[in-house]
Amino acid sequence: MQRPGVGLGAGGQPWVLRRVRLTWLSFMLFFILVFFPLIAHYYLTTIDEAGGPDKRIFGPRPGGELCEAKHVQDLCRIRESVSEELLQLEAKRQELNGEIARLNLRIEACKRSIDSAKQDLLQLKNVISQTEHSYKELMAQNQPKLSLPVRLLPDQDDPGLPPPRSARACRLRSCFDYARCPLTSGFPVYVYDTASYPWGEHLDPLVRQAFAAAARGNIYVTENPSIACLYVVLVGELQEPPSSPLPPPSELEKQLKALPYWRSDGHNHLLLHLSRTSMTQNFLYNVSTGRAAVAQSTFLERQYREGFDLVVSPLVHALSEPNFLEVPPQVPVKRKYLFTFQGERVESLRSSLQEGPAPQSFEEELEGDPPADYDDRIIGTLKAVQDSHLDHVLVEFTCKKPRPSLLTEWALCGEREERLEVLKASTFALVIAPGDGQLVASAGCSMRLFEALEVGAIPVVLGDHSRLPYHQLIRWSEAAILVPKPRITELHFLLRSLSDNDLLAIRRQGRFLWETYFSTSENVLSTILASVRTSIQLPAAPIREEPAQEIPHKAGKMAGTDANLADNGDLDLGPVETEPPYASPRFLRNFTYTAVDTYRTWNRAPGPFHLFPHTPLDPVLPSEAKFLGSGTGFRPIGGGMGGSGREFQAALGGNVPREQFTVVMLTYEREEVLMNSLERLNGLPYLNKVVVVWNSPKPPSDDLLWPDIGLPIVVVRTEKNSLNNRFLPWDAVETEAILSIDDDAHLRHDEIMFGFRVWREARDRIVGFPGRFHAWDVNHQSWLYNSNYSCELSMVLTGAAFFHKYYAYLYSYVMPQAIRDMVDEYINCEDIAMNFLVSHITRKPPIKVTSRWTFRCPGCPQALSHDDSHFHERHKCINFFVKVYGYMPLLYTQFRVDSVLFKTRLPHDKTKCFKFI
Repeated sequence: MQRPGVGLGAGGQPWVLRRVRLTWLSFMLFFILVFFPLIAHYYLTTIDEAGGPDKRIFGPRPGGELCEAKHVQDLCRIRESVSEELLQLEAKRQELNGEIARLNLRIEACKRSIDSAKQDLLQLKNVISQTEHSYKELMAQNQPKLSLPVRLLPDQDDPGLPPPRSARACRLRSCFDYARCPLTSGFPVYVYDTASYPWGEHLDPLVRQAFAAAARGNIYVTENPSIACLYVVLVGELQEPPSSPLPPPSELEKQLKALPYWRSDGHNHLLLHLSRTSMTQNFLYNVSTGRAAVAQSTFLERQYREGFDLVVSPLVHALSEPNFLEVPPQVPVKRKYLFTFQGERVESLRSSLQEGPAPQSFEEELEGDPPADYDDRIIGTLKAVQDSHLDHVLVEFTCKKPRPSLLTEWALCGEREERLEVLKASTFALVIAPGDGQLVASAGCSMRLFEALEVGAIPVVLGDHSRLPYHQLIRWSEAAILVPKPRITELHFLLRSLSDNDLLAIRRQGRFLWETYFSTSENVLSTILASVRTSIQLPAAPIREEPAQEIPHKAGKMAGTDANLADNGDLDLGPVETEPPYASPRFLRNFTYTAVDTYRTWNRAPGPFHLFPHTPLDPVLPSEAKFLGSGTGFRPIGGGMGGSGREFQAALGGNVPREQFTVVMLTYEREEVLMNSLERLNGLPYLNKVVVVWNSPKPPSDDLLWPDIGLPIVVVRTEKNSLNNRFLPWDAVETEAILSIDDDAHLRHDEIMFGFRVWREARDRIVGFPGRFHAWDVNHQSWLYNSNYSCELSMVLTGAAFFHKYYAYLYSYVMPQAIRDMVDEYINCEDIAMNFLVSHITRKPPIKVTSRWTFRCPGCPQALSHDDSHFHERHKCINFFVKVYGYMPLLYTQFRVDSVLFKTRLPHDKTKCFKFI
């Protein structure tokens, strides 16, 4: 039996042996794998070095001996073939890449061509649509196309009129021969020479000279009596005292009938009596004037023929013109005295009329029927107001030096200069009508009215029976307070209840009436003739246009379009019209100005003296009218359905028919800047033409090539270097809309188009880009011109602004000459003057469009506005203009205009009207 330990030892010996063998085999394997390759490499290397290069086994062999082996040669051929194929494939790849690039360029060009073709197709559709519209309008139009009236003159043969019942019953329909005044006759007026009739030697020399000077400068006066519509005979004022006694009334009638064109009854004659004093001679009272109308300041009720005779204003400034700078300002509204009156009641009057065989003299007529006397009550009431000291008033019923006046009238006190000084300190000026109700008009009352208007005292006329000058045409209730005499006890309360706004509006209207109708002898005569012309419904003479003396110039290459100026995203700015430039219709309201617009033309500036081709105040049709028979010229958005950007840009829309605008560009010896500015206008929609006002006495260079922008460029020569030339109404401007722009102004096309669209909805305003305002200098109590950034503005500079051509006429021919003289003196301020004018006419501020505050082009030469004296001169201009107008007409505004859909989130199928505005 074996022991356990021995058995275990004998059993473990094979396991140990196997472990030793495994270790030995691992060692031998490691040796063979590691050292054998090293020994073999060393051995082979030694053999190659010992045997020389010719006997090497593994080294490279010269002459490609290694390729001599057949399989190696095959591999080399394969390598070379693959290399050639790779080179060919690379060449083909490069060729294909170039072809792909060329095809991509062609694709992009095709896309652009397609887009351009689409735009051309859209424009062609718009042009076709516009042409169809024009054709339909032409076929359906039943209204004659009006233009400047063709003058038709009356026949020399006078068929005569059937006699009226009596000369007292004369009216225009029965005593005026309309056949001598056709609608297009031009209203020719023949003025008798005062030396051709006997009593001409009795006329006041000043009146005679003033009348002759005014007649020479009047556009209606003709020297051919055979074509005349109206014949004017000056019969007064008579000189005081007369050089010889006047003939009796019967003799005066014979002298009238002896006039060469009296034609037995005096039809179409006007007997004119101009008064210079309150004591006028009414020597025509007992004279039978037949069918001749009478125009004078004094009328008795039995003498005055309503609607036929004229109550005219006195002739105060016979040969001298008033100095507008000496007229007191309209503000402050309330002055030292609430109201004033200085006068003395006339109890008796020395007759200035001759004694004749007339049944009753003028003075006897006044004494024959004493009226209800309110004068005592007026005196007592006014004295009570003065004694109450509630307000500072001045009333005087006795005069140290009373002026001669008619019976029952209140005589003027003292000299004219003394009366004016009192009125300058008066808020209201009382004008008490004559005590006799039969005296419907008197020179004394007219004189008081005239003096009050001249210095800005609001007239208060006591007596509703008085006929004020031109009362059929002038609405005196807007310029004076008309109170019946029985309300004298309530007069004080009434005057105190008026607000400052109403007082200033009344005072401003009175200033307009005085300046327009009464201030000079020329205005007095023009007003008398305009009154007759309006009564017989003849249009005024067309206002003068400035003839454009064109400077010949050569057009160069076709102008390009700056993409930065015309960029509007994916929208067009409007159809570029392929038809010839479209001028605005002219003189469409030749006769409605007098037949329909009588009130506005007589009671609003500039008055009834001119016929304008068009005005910004013409009436606008209601929206449905353009679809129901009155659609001539209208281009509604989307045909009336409206729309967003694309439909908006395809038509002008709005409330007025289609139209274009004219660019007027003032320049002075900056040819390169001018050419760049003109080139930027290429492709601008709705542009009619460009008028370049060449303000330099030196003509353009002979070798200067002007850009061809596809539209006329008219270069106008001026007589002198004046900034007023910017606003001359050139006859080359054939559109209502004018874009006044400086030669260095830098505006994008979309900005210009937006400004034009805005102006079409506000035609009576200045619509532009750079805004300025007037500021009050508290320390000096005066006005300052300010160009700082502000939330409030009152002016838009006309270096980049739209305005109506109507204002060019007013600026050049109606605005006071003193303003234009100051513009020439400073070579500055013409834009301020235009803003003053438009705000004075409309009582509205200008309209600023877009966010642009400056508009000068980068790199342009420095302008005059950068001079230090520029702003000082503009301060002076503003204060001078205020003196001329009598008040500050500029008004503030606190908003600007942007496009309707600006910053509005839109659906993906809608587009904005303008991308950046």
